[in-house]
Amino acid sequence: MTNLFNSLGIDIGSTTVKIAILNSEKKLLFADYERHFANIQGTLALLLKRAYEKLGPIGFCPVITGSGGLTLSKHLHVPFVQEVVAVASALQTEAPQTDVAIELGGEDAKIIYFTGGIDQRMNGICAGGTGSFIDQMASLLQTDAAGLNEYARNYQAIYPIAARCGVFAKSDIQPLINEGATREDLAASISRQSSTRRSAALHAASRFGATWRSWAVRFIFYLNCVRLSSVRST
Repeated sequence: MTNLFNSLGIDIGSTTVKIAILNSEKKLLFADYERHFANIQGTLALLLKRAYEKLGPIGFCPVITGSGGLTLSKHLHVPFVQEVVAVASALQTEAPQTDVAIELGGEDAKIIYFTGGIDQRMNGICAGGTGSFIDQMASLLQTDAAGLNEYARNYQAIYPIAARCGVFAKSDIQPLINEGATREDLAASISRQSSTRRSAALHAASRFGATWRSWAVRFIFYLNCVRLSSVRST
């Protein structure tokens, strides 16, 4: 498989590395992601090895994106694509009916408006309600994001929990754990407050604006959406 019209997308995010390979017909050949734990090069090498083991020798045109991708792109002499530009262009091509696109990343939330011209906003001041916040809360309950979602399915009560950041939320959750609150109720409470925080953050971004940083190649955007849907509130 030596078609140079294959595309390799590499997304170096704040917490994960993601890759996806598409052929000239935009068919997904391979996609995977891993947390990088600050070892970006090693994680990328692991993902590329997995792709090679599945696809064998393959030619492609690579592109790098993500908040941590600019430096790597310079070292590798690989084109860097600003995330907002990539997603906006992709949605205009693949889903032209889109009016608003929302992306919840590891440490920030972003929103793109298409009606009346493209307008992009971001809330990067607080990580409340984003992936890192969910990870912290899941760890507190000794599970992962998917486990948090499963626990929440069987809740009986909702507790008020701060979702401004992990520190405030932990100060609310720990006493509840000590008092015997069930993991199911805590998971549902976290999910609800996380959703509330996301809405508030995006509302603030849409109202006051923010400074943008780079983010995701279009097929990486879709992978993120699938991953984040696993931790939505029930």
